[in-house]
Amino acid sequence: MKSTTLTLDATDARTTDAPRAESTLAHLGTAAIYTLVTVVLLGIVYPLAMTGIALLVFPNQANGSLVRVDGKIVGSDLIGQLWTKPQYFQGRPSAAGKNGYDPTATGGTNLGPSSKKLIDATKATIASLKKANPDATVPIPMDLVTSSASGIDPDISPEAAAYEAPRVAKARDLPLASVEAIVAHATHGRALGFLGEPHVNVMELNLALDAKP
Repeated sequence: MKSTTLTLDATDARTTDAPRAESTLAHLGTAAIYTLVTVVLLGIVYPLAMTGIALLVFPNQANGSLVRVDGKIVGSDLIGQLWTKPQYFQGRPSAAGKNGYDPTATGGTNLGPSSKKLIDATKATIASLKKANPDATVPIPMDLVTSSASGIDPDISPEAAAYEAPRVAKARDLPLASVEAIVAHATHGRALGFLGEPHVNVMELNLALDAKP
């Protein structure tokens, strides 16, 4: 009697385990299908669709906002460059890469306000600005002394452009009022009238100066 009972129990256990195994396999199959569909839709179809729409609606922005002069690419509206000649407006200090403005190594100094290294670098930048801009009539703006978080900020404030304007005008032998007019034309206001701050794209400004007869 006991033997018969044990045999029946073992049979019942096998019968019960079979549906469970089938249910587990069904769940795994469903999970695999959902994973595959999600990868294809969100990893391939969606990015391609968004890229295609961007290329149709905003072709310039989708291709990196590249700037061309006489058909030659000279930079991007989105990435700052190092300008050193006195006849050009100069951007913010940069900690991106070894020599600054490296788009492959973006980042800030990561130094705190009490860092001696940062304090010394700031003092050196102020001294360099005063030496290069002896005819400046306004105080040194903060953005010409501090680097941006990315290190490739393409813009400066209108105040920074006003600080540099006398140097640029003198180096180009232009009336200061003429340079200031170009700065005013290159100044962009707040987005939608309330987002961000007024700014001047350094490359745009310098190219406008080069284009002036």
